Amino acid sequence: MIEIDGHDVKQIMKALDDANNPAIVNGKPCVIIAQTVKGKGVSFMENNPDFHGKAPNDAEFKQAMEELNKNG
Repeated sequence: MIEIDGHDVKQIMKALDDANNPAIVNGKPCVIIAQTVKGKGVSFMENNPDFHGKAPNDAEFKQAMEELNKNG
């Protein structure tokens, strides 16, 4: 088992490499657990279950993109 921060691209890439490395997984199946936060980085979406599986409207999308680009 490999546990990572699912928002960290470097950790994701390393976990994928490690999961494909026979010296690390010893020929056994491997699972990657990526700890994430729904809507991370968008003030009104973060940890808000109302946005899990629901598309934002046009105004919400604009605000979300502005926040993500500012913090990205």
